[in-house]
Amino acid sequence: MIQIKTPHEIELMRGAGLVVAGAIAAVRAAIRPGVTTGELDAIAEDHIRSAGAVPSFLGYHGFTGSICASINDEIVHGIPHADRALALGDNISIDCGAILQGWHGDSAVTVTVGEASAEDAALLAVTERSMWAGLAKALAGGRLTDISSAVEDTVRAESHDYGIVDHYGGHGIGTEMHQDPHVLNYGRAGRGPKLVPGLALAIEPMVTVGDPATVELEDGWTVVTKDGSRAAHFEHTVAITPEGPWVLTAEDGGVAGLAPFGITPRT
Repeated sequence: MIQIKTPHEIELMRGAGLVVAGAIAAVRAAIRPGVTTGELDAIAEDHIRSAGAVPSFLGYHGFTGSICASINDEIVHGIPHADRALALGDNISIDCGAILQGWHGDSAVTVTVGEASAEDAALLAVTERSMWAGLAKALAGGRLTDISSAVEDTVRAESHDYGIVDHYGGHGIGTEMHQDPHVLNYGRAGRGPKLVPGLALAIEPMVTVGDPATVELEDGWTVVTKDGSRAAHFEHTVAITPEGPWVLTAEDGGVAGLAPFGITPRT
């Protein structure tokens, strides 16, 4: 079932979203050559718990981290490890969730350790831009696949033939981390459930430099590109309101990210 929240419940979700935003900011500040994904996980968990929240991911179906830390050809669901250190030039996706007063926030960002190559910078830029294009379509009165189509159109507009990962995508979010509807990162606009105030979605494009085919590793979690090409992953939680999209996991509510699309969000 699709969960529609009251305005007060959306306000509570904003609290969870800000906790996630702070945790990701703390992790980003600690990214450097030699730091381990286990250390980054501890930083996120400490920030979440210090804010009076609980990590969404820790213990979820047996997952052992408070973040997903996915490096280079790993797309999503990488498990943090105390002995896995970052190296200069790595791309790392940090996916983080928190529960505050029973409500979830979920967000992800991909960061390069040190200076990015031109190829990596372009990959990260198009993935993040496609996320914001999707968020700009989180408008009351629209349809779910308006978001999917905007993500796909942004990626397909590039001269490079980037891959859009199949099956894995965004989702509804609220009192559970994963709710209906599933939000694919491709598709024709104008289809699917109507977007109404009170609906909250996590929008999360996953884009690859090469073939988007995936393989799940033996750990039962980590999803990698089949051809070994690099991937990027960005995510924000957004609430649909009568005043426009409210990006709950962005500190500014989405003002900067939505401005290029002519959208003024609720803040």
